[in-house]
Amino acid sequence: MADYDYDVIVIGAGPGGYVAAIRAAQLGLRTACAEARETLGGTCLNVGCIPSKALLHASHVYEEAHSGSLAKFGIDFTGVSLNLDQMHAEKAKAVGELTGGIEFLFKKNKVTWLKGLASFTGPNSVTVGGQTVTAKDIVIATGSSVTPLPGVTVDQKIIVDSTGALALPRVPEHMVVIGGGVIGLELGSVWRRLGARVTVVEYLDQILPGFDGEVRKESARLFKKQGFELKTGMKVTGVTVKGKTATVTIEPAKGGAAETLSADAVLVSIGRKPNTDGLALDAIGLATNARGQIETDHAFRTSVAGVWAIGDVVPGPMLAHKAEDEGVAVAENIAGHTGIVNHDVIPSVVYTHPEIAGVGLTEEAAKERGEVKVGKFPFAGNSRAKTNRDTDGFVKIIADAASDRVLGVWIISSLAGTLIAEAALGMEFGATSEDIAYTCHAHPTHAEAIKEAAMAVTGKPIHI
Repeated sequence: MADYDYDVIVIGAGPGGYVAAIRAAQLGLRTACAEARETLGGTCLNVGCIPSKALLHASHVYEEAHSGSLAKFGIDFTGVSLNLDQMHAEKAKAVGELTGGIEFLFKKNKVTWLKGLASFTGPNSVTVGGQTVTAKDIVIATGSSVTPLPGVTVDQKIIVDSTGALALPRVPEHMVVIGGGVIGLELGSVWRRLGARVTVVEYLDQILPGFDGEVRKESARLFKKQGFELKTGMKVTGVTVKGKTATVTIEPAKGGAAETLSADAVLVSIGRKPNTDGLALDAIGLATNARGQIETDHAFRTSVAGVWAIGDVVPGPMLAHKAEDEGVAVAENIAGHTGIVNHDVIPSVVYTHPEIAGVGLTEEAAKERGEVKVGKFPFAGNSRAKTNRDTDGFVKIIADAASDRVLGVWIISSLAGTLIAEAALGMEFGATSEDIAYTCHAHPTHAEAIKEAAMAVTGKPIHI
C-alpha cells in the first residue's frame, strides 16, 4: 500500500472545504486543508455572506432609527448620524471572530493548514507553498469568483464588485447595480438604507432569476416602494469613468434606443464562475464542462480516481449551505460511510428587507411536471406581523394535486430566512400540505402563516 502524507487533502477552506476537512478528521482520517488566504472561511466568511449580513443588519438598524419609522411605537430619535467607519469596524470584528473560530476548530480536530495555492502534480499529489504533499484522496473545494462583465474594468473605487461594495469608504449619491440577482439586491439594499439612490439594471424582464414568478413580481413591487429604481429588460453596453463619475450606457435587451446613467458607484454583480484556474487539472486529465464546472457522480467523485469535488466548482446552486452539506457528505463517503445530499431540498434566501426565501420547485416548474395545488397566506392576516407592523409578504405552498406532497415553498417576510427551515425539514421528510396544516404552531408567531398557507392548499385557511 502506498505511503501518503495524509489520508485526505482538501483544496480550499471555504464553507465546503473547511467542513469537509473537519468532518474527515472527526472520522479518523489524517487531514490537511490547503488555503492561500491569510484567514480561513473562503469568500463566504471573508468577503461574502458574513460581512454582507453584518452590513445588512447595521444598515437596517440605522434606517429604523433615522427614518422615524419607530415613532409609531413611541420610540423617538433625534440627532441620529451615521458612523460608517465604525460600521465597517464592527463588520470586520465579526469576520475576525468567525475566521478565528475556524482556525480553532482546525487545531481542535488536528487538521493541518497548508498555507498557499494548491495545484495538482498527479491524482494523489499537489504542490502547496513550494512543497509537494500526497494523499490517498483529494477534494477540490475551491469555490467561485465574480464573473467579469466584458469591457468593464473593476477598479474597486468607482466600479466595484461584491468585495469592493462591502468596503466603500463613503455612501454613494447614486449607485448603479448591474444585475438584479441576490448579491446585487442585497448590497444595493445596504447602500440604499444608508442614503444612496440605487438603480438596478437587469437583463431579464424580472429581477431574481430562478425564483418563483409570483415572488419575483411582488419583490419588485416592494423594492420599488422602498425607493429602488428597477430597469428590467435592459442590457449594459458600456461603462466609462471620468474623474469620480461613471457613465453607464444601457439599451433594451430586445433592441431600442440607448440611454445613459450617471453614478458615483457602479456594482458589477452578474454572477459567479467556478475557481479552477491554477489547479493544473490537465496534469490529472480532468476536464471541466461547458460552464467551467467539474462534473461528479452522486457521491462527489470526479472522473479521476481518488479526486473528489464539492461546492461552487460542481453543478448546482452556488450556496454556502449547499457546499457545507456536500463537505460533510464527501468526507463520509471517503471514510467508507454513506454521505448523501438531497439537492431537491436546498433553500435559497435573499437577505433584503423583507427577506425572500424559497425551497423546492417554483410554481412554474411544478406545473411542467404535472397538476398542482397552491395555497397562499398573506402576512397581513398574521397576528404577530400585525403587532410588529411588518405585514409585507406572504407564504406560498405548492403541492402535488394527487399526492398532496409539498413540492415547493416560497416566503416573503422579514423572517423568511428563518421560516424556510420548517419548509425544508417538512419536505425532507416528505410532508404533505395536510401534515403541515395539522401541525400545531405557536401563537402568535410568524410561523402560523406557514400553517395557514398549508390549510389554503385545500381551501380552508382560517384568518382570510
